[in-house]
Amino acid sequence: MEDKQPIRLTERLHVIDGFDLGLPERTGTYVIAEEKLTLVDTGASPSVPHVKKGLAALGYALEDVKYIIVTHVHLDHSGGAGLLLLDCPNAIVVAHPKGARHLSDPSRLAAGARQVYGDQFDELFDPIVAIPDERLLIKAEGDQLQIGPDCTLEFWDTPGHANHHFSIYDPVSNGMFAGDTVGIRYDQLAREGIELYLPSTSPNQFNPEAMKQAMERMAAAQFDAIYFGHFGKTDQPERALHQSAEWLDVFVEEGKKAFAAELDPQQLADRLFERVQAHLRTKGIPDGHEVYPYIRLDMQVSSMGILDRLSKQK
Repeated sequence: MEDKQPIRLTERLHVIDGFDLGLPERTGTYVIAEEKLTLVDTGASPSVPHVKKGLAALGYALEDVKYIIVTHVHLDHSGGAGLLLLDCPNAIVVAHPKGARHLSDPSRLAAGARQVYGDQFDELFDPIVAIPDERLLIKAEGDQLQIGPDCTLEFWDTPGHANHHFSIYDPVSNGMFAGDTVGIRYDQLAREGIELYLPSTSPNQFNPEAMKQAMERMAAAQFDAIYFGHFGKTDQPERALHQSAEWLDVFVEEGKKAFAAELDPQQLADRLFERVQAHLRTKGIPDGHEVYPYIRLDMQVSSMGILDRLSKQK
């Protein structure tokens, strides 16, 4: 698969396509060009070669990287951090207090992913390289990190998608690197002028109340941009947050019906997919559109998280 040029978002912000799961515009690594060159999320280890090529295309050496921030420790966001760090001698990894231990000892993360992905695990995630404690920096709610004379990032504790999730406020762009907490943006539709934002309710720490609180907190902050882990930037945060919150209600409602009917995750995924597809038909999106493999994949993972949550509550 051919690498694309990094996507320019602003004069100082780019996103590098990591081709997660072999798919373009699935997961991205954000590059913040400040005095201390900073990356947000690395993708899984197979994404690391794409990240390196993207940095080179922007004119950076790996020695230039000072901070690698991971929004949370799910492998599609942080799995490649240890591998990338091996070639970034001047960098340290910044993580949530509840996530850092899984970066220094990724055995439980790997075991959990093996349960979900089975025989595909090695192809999708290997290798997962442990990060030495001395190269980890922990940031919690309200903590800050100065990366340039006029740029001090601020960390927000934003559970809902995962307990080990923070989001990173960038004051220069008045934007938030939101990881997965407030949902997924589909670049395949945005190119055609259709904005779709769906929540990411993957296992095993999905919490709809916490997710809704994070959305409301971000809406109140009146950002100019949100940068999504999947994938890219919106200049209309209010619309994105409102839409994701509405779909969150739909997901929970359908999940409760499926749980009561003792349906399995695939059956719930099919129901959610049909709801989304019906919505997109009203927007003129044909059933064979390139976005649908992405949505189907997301519905499968989200269904597992919803039913896991309901099972634990019972």
